[in-house]
Amino acid sequence: MSTPEPERGTGTGTLVEPTPQVSHGDGDHERFAHYVQKDKIMASALDGTPVVALCGKVWVPGRDPKKYPVCPMCKEIYESMGAGGDKDKDGGKK
Repeated sequence: MSTPEPERGTGTGTLVEPTPQVSHGDGDHERFAHYVQKDKIMASALDGTPVVALCGKVWVPGRDPKKYPVCPMCKEIYESMGAGGDKDKDGGKK
C-alpha cells in the first residue's frame, strides 16, 4: 500500500528559525572566559538575555570570568581584529 506524496508548491508552510543553543552544561566552552561586546554584557546582567561570544558560544553569563583562561578561539579572533576596538585589557571577557 502506498501513501500519496503531498503536492509541492501548494498550501502554506511554517518557517521555523533555529533557536540558539543556550549552554548550561560543563562542556569545553564552560571552561573558558569568552570575549563579548561590553554593552551586551551589561544588557545580559540587567535582563538575563543570552550573549554571543566571538567564537559563537551563546549563553547567559553568571560566573566570574577572571577564574577561567581565555577561550583560544575568542582570543585568536579578537587579536585578528586589530587595534580598532576597546583598549581595555579585559576586552569584555565574560
